[in-house]
Amino acid sequence: MSLNSVEFQESITRELEIVKDRVRNLIGDANWAYEGRYKEAVLKNVIRRFLPTNLSVGTGFVAKSGIGHGLPVQISKQIDIIVYDNTIPVLFSEGDFIITTRSNVRAIIEVKTRVDNSKLRESLRTSIENSQMMEKDIFSGIFVFEHGDCSIDSLKTILEGFREDGRHVNHMSLGPYIFVKHWAHDAPGVNPDDCNSDFYGIYDFGGTSEREAKKLSFSYFISNLVLKLSGEQLVDRLWLLFPLENGKEAYRVGTACLGGGNP
Repeated sequence: MSLNSVEFQESITRELEIVKDRVRNLIGDANWAYEGRYKEAVLKNVIRRFLPTNLSVGTGFVAKSGIGHGLPVQISKQIDIIVYDNTIPVLFSEGDFIITTRSNVRAIIEVKTRVDNSKLRESLRTSIENSQMMEKDIFSGIFVFEHGDCSIDSLKTILEGFREDGRHVNHMSLGPYIFVKHWAHDAPGVNPDDCNSDFYGIYDFGGTSEREAKKLSFSYFISNLVLKLSGEQLVDRLWLLFPLENGKEAYRVGTACLGGGNP
């Protein structure tokens, strides 16, 4: 029996879309404040299935203190999803709510129900501020269930406004079709000719006259998360994690070059 890895990955998106709509179908416009929390829970449950047993998924805050006694403790803004190493104790936990320090944080994700390009700036600023507290290279992502703006040019302009400062959001899923990934300037096989710095690659898996639409943004976001957390241990299953026969570079529709300085 042959395996259809593209269909497998698209089924993840379909599952997220079906489950996220159930509450909306039941309650309509009532209690919209809880819709975001519900969608965070949906995404957490999907992510948990793909993680090794030493990693857990929660929500909460990360605390950071200076070296030595008497120095003030910094607290992050609330983080929608924290993936953390459960072999290292957290400071506090109640259900899936945690407070911990950066030593066991492996990934942070901001989850949004719907965002257009103009509102993406706020999510980027929050995510960058939280990732700056980690002082190490972790998975820092923004996951948007519904992206209300299809303008690649405006998205590129927004991303280029956030210049490199040592920390960045490295993965974004903007609805089921648009995926954004941060690349180092010397990344093999993906460095654009017109960009001499680190950059964001913008990918559109939507249909064109040359190819069929594939809802792969959600699954590519999760696959990159799993790969980042597991590294070389997954080299024998890249065909499943990233199933496009010729790779996603054929779907790149924009490049946001990054330079020095602050946004």
